Amino acid sequence: MKTNKTTTNRLKQALLHVLFWLAILFFFTLTFSADNTINSNIFYFSLFLMPITIGTTYISVYKLIPDYLVTKRYFLFGLYSLYTIIISVFSIMFSVFYGIAFLTDFMFTKVESLTRNTLFIIACIYLVVIVVSSFKLLKLNLKQSKYNAELEAKILEAQLKLKEQELKYLKMQIHPHFLFNTLNTMYGFALKKSDTTPEMILKLSNLLDYLLYQVDKPSVALTEEINHIQDYIDLEQMRFNDTLDVSFTSNNCTDTVSVAPMLFLPFVENSFKHGKILEGKLNIDIAFKCSGRNIDFSVSNSHEKSQSTPNGIGLENIKKRLELLYKGQYKLDISESNDSYQVQLNLELPHG
Repeated sequence: MKTNKTTTNRLKQALLHVLFWLAILFFFTLTFSADNTINSNIFYFSLFLMPITIGTTYISVYKLIPDYLVTKRYFLFGLYSLYTIIISVFSIMFSVFYGIAFLTDFMFTKVESLTRNTLFIIACIYLVVIVVSSFKLLKLNLKQSKYNAELEAKILEAQLKLKEQELKYLKMQIHPHFLFNTLNTMYGFALKKSDTTPEMILKLSNLLDYLLYQVDKPSVALTEEINHIQDYIDLEQMRFNDTLDVSFTSNNCTDTVSVAPMLFLPFVENSFKHGKILEGKLNIDIAFKCSGRNIDFSVSNSHEKSQSTPNGIGLENIKKRLELLYKGQYKLDISESNDSYQVQLNLELPHG
């Protein structure tokens, strides 16, 4: 089936070539006529010039342009083009001389109808060569542009797939890290047989639902992320009891704003994990301030500078996720003082 289609395409192409050269033959016959009257001598004279016209044209469009000009081998293109011009000019002069001689039986006085000079004939032939070569070059440029566009689309598709795979990998790392800390807290309560254990299980259930079913979504409502941060804080409040002092505020944050899931929670988790109880209290301040599509998020915790800087898996992964998801749309500042550790994240979400 494929062979038949290829054969049909070749036959169509050959037919188009034949029709084109017949049109050029008619053009030569009309152009070389002294009084615009077509006669047999003019027709046969034009026919004499067709082989050199066809040969020069095909050398240009099938050899010089694709093999040397398009591949930017300019020196060889210029050199072989010069050879082609020299050979073709001599061939044209040869064809003109013997064409006239053949048509007049070497009686050169009988050439009234062939009054066009040789330079004009050469110009006509090279006009055909140049026009056809220009169309060939345009066709090759369009083909190359199409190829480049397809290649760019494939590269973009591959980059998107790679980005999705990297995001999934980062989420897989976040889940165990978060669950390990939370389950460790619950284990401590279970050992104590605390009455708050059922409430902790309910809170954890909500968080697990968020992790298992919501985190794979491209985005969730900001209010939903905030609610689960509150659940996490409640769990930690049960663990720390009176040794924890948390301030959590959110201003003007509505459910019309969407963000990537688990975007802010790892920062909160880090503040509990790496925070230091000073003077009997672990102090943590968490705040969201929303203005249109702009989100200002901050979290700070009591901290001793002598401690190692908290650069756990969760924090490193969230930095990578921010770069993948919001490149050029966020500003992240992390600083520490003698007694506190601060994170400031500003996120400018795109409209729509």
